[in-house]
Amino acid sequence: MRIRDVNKIELVKEKAVALLVKVGFEGFTMAKLAKSCSISVATLYIYYKDKDDLILQIGLEETKKISSMMLEGFDPEFSFADGLRHQWKNRAKAMLENPLTCQMIEQLRTSTYQEKIFETMTETFRQTLGVFMERAVAKGEVDAMPMETYWSVAFGPLYALVRFHNEGRSIGGRPFILTDEILWSSFELVLKAFKK
Repeated sequence: MRIRDVNKIELVKEKAVALLVKVGFEGFTMAKLAKSCSISVATLYIYYKDKDDLILQIGLEETKKISSMMLEGFDPEFSFADGLRHQWKNRAKAMLENPLTCQMIEQLRTSTYQEKIFETMTETFRQTLGVFMERAVAKGEVDAMPMETYWSVAFGPLYALVRFHNEGRSIGGRPFILTDEILWSSFELVLKAFKK
């Protein structure tokens, strides 16, 4: 039996993410991946049982990595403003440093892999951010609201700005680069929306 090569595994993951983003799940094949890695298809089967196993393993690993980046240094005891600011900083950094991974995660969100991949991530965020929101409501910093409303108002603008940045253009095709000034002035508007 052949030994797993850590460098080769990393190359496969990197190329798989890029290929999934480029061609989608339907266009993705083990043969295309092997070719982009300059390895044999048989080599892929040393690491993964099949295409579904590869997508699930890489999806789980990349989702866990991005989740960890987004929650790094976050304390549910933060004030609402400080906690939201920390989340914006972490999320912006994670998405800007890992644009292909984040695009792949968005594709996974609307795929048949969704349930298996996002179950753990959702629970992790629910535990941490759920406690944060419960405390903010109990302290009278914000009104109680459904989590979906909170997420849409709190992070919808950030995700749109990052998407514009990654595409290099905004609405109407105007050139766009996300600057710190745009990021944090947008954050202040979001924070103002939550103020009582």
